Amino acid sequence: MIPGGGQPNMQQLLQQAQKMQQDLAAAQEELARTPVEGSAGGGLVKATVTGSGELQGLVIDPKAVDPEDTETLADLVVAAVRDANNAAQALQQQKLGPLAQGLGGIPGLPF
Repeated sequence: MIPGGGQPNMQQLLQQAQKMQQDLAAAQEELARTPVEGSAGGGLVKATVTGSGELQGLVIDPKAVDPEDTETLADLVVAAVRDANNAAQALQQQKLGPLAQGLGGIPGLPF
């Protein structure tokens, strides 16, 4: 209910929801194109993911490669990918957080 007993303008609410949905889609598309980097081992292993979390690249410095100790290299790869994904999640919050909050302000929507 609107203060004063008036009913919400449904057309206006639908237009507002549609605009927010378009903004959200545009932000998600931008995230899918935005590269984010993470690293481990002081930069010996670097992972690049998109803002939506898709692994795009992995760079391993030859100094990190020890044939006798592949376990450490595997740990560095996992850590670099995790670091990149954490950065992608932060970017998602930055880009999508305000949009999700805006959607929560529309009555009748389950957000």
